[in-house]
Amino acid sequence: MSKQPYFITGGGTGGHIYPAVAVADELIKNNEEIFYIGNPKNLEYDIVTAKGYKFLPVNVHGMPRSFNFEFVKWMFQLLFAVIKSAGYIVKYKPKAIFGTGGYVSAPIMIAARFMKKPYMMHDCDAQPGLVTRKFAPHASIVSLAFDSACNFINNKNCYVNGNPIRPLFKTLSKEEARKNLGLQDKLTLCVMGGSQGARTINDATVEILKKFSKDFDIQIIFQTGKKNFDRVIEQLIRIYPDYELDNNLLIKPYFEDMVTILKASDIAVSRAGSLSISEIEAAGLASILIPYPHAAADHQRKNAKFMVEQGASIYLEDSETNEHSLSEKVEMLVKDPTKLKELQTNALKLAKFDGVNKIIEQLKNI
Repeated sequence: MSKQPYFITGGGTGGHIYPAVAVADELIKNNEEIFYIGNPKNLEYDIVTAKGYKFLPVNVHGMPRSFNFEFVKWMFQLLFAVIKSAGYIVKYKPKAIFGTGGYVSAPIMIAARFMKKPYMMHDCDAQPGLVTRKFAPHASIVSLAFDSACNFINNKNCYVNGNPIRPLFKTLSKEEARKNLGLQDKLTLCVMGGSQGARTINDATVEILKKFSKDFDIQIIFQTGKKNFDRVIEQLIRIYPDYELDNNLLIKPYFEDMVTILKASDIAVSRAGSLSISEIEAAGLASILIPYPHAAADHQRKNAKFMVEQGASIYLEDSETNEHSLSEKVEMLVKDPTKLKELQTNALKLAKFDGVNKIIEQLKNI
């Protein structure tokens, strides 16, 4: 091998995968060699191999919450994953390791610590996850997305870099984004529940599409999630049979280019995953955040509360989300341009556009 590579790891959910991939992309641009360590059964495998990056598999899953046979089996699985990770370190001799937390990162972090290989961690949530908190004290550097996360980290080399986001957020104008999507230059609402969608959000949104299109003449971009698209369309046909003739509606299972979608919008209805929030900030959107109630360590609720405290979002509980509550929140913003502008301005103030560059600089210094 001509030069020492970097190891990048993070998997299981988009919040762990996309920041890791953004750092991998930038290292590749800098003519560095990278190996991505992840679970071949997870989403990270599809994303990383589609990019043509070298993938090193580890078979590991989340820790069972109770001490039983499954826990014992998990312990052996983790041990084998650590041994395999140590083998990767011996074979490829990485300069350093960059991990984004979550259970997928754990085996290589354990191996790195025992083999005294420098590693850097990034955590994208307002309250960092268990793996980040446990491995942070021995990390060379810890990168965080939220200022409030520093309170949970025991490491003096702690930096609030924000999440790595795509450069296009800074350069693409609202007018260009709308033109690229074939939309008019008028008030636009984006509804998204993540790549898999969110049934609560979908059910409430379907009921209000006609009202906001016809009564308020608002454009609505609606990402249903791949699993829920057919169900949404069935509901919509019953409620609004002529929806396909409505030029104000853009409905798809999934949008690959979320930069253009968000930059074309004024208001977002969204789950409160850290990456979604970072992109909402970068697009300067007013947002109605509906946290996923079963997220690990309740991190989505904490992320959303942080945004509300900063005057950048409106909060809505998943259990209280229905056509009436969602309609009320959206209508409030539509009818109050001052409040709308205030949320947009505060969101943009929180945006951190140089997260990737800062992380790369810090990673190279370790």
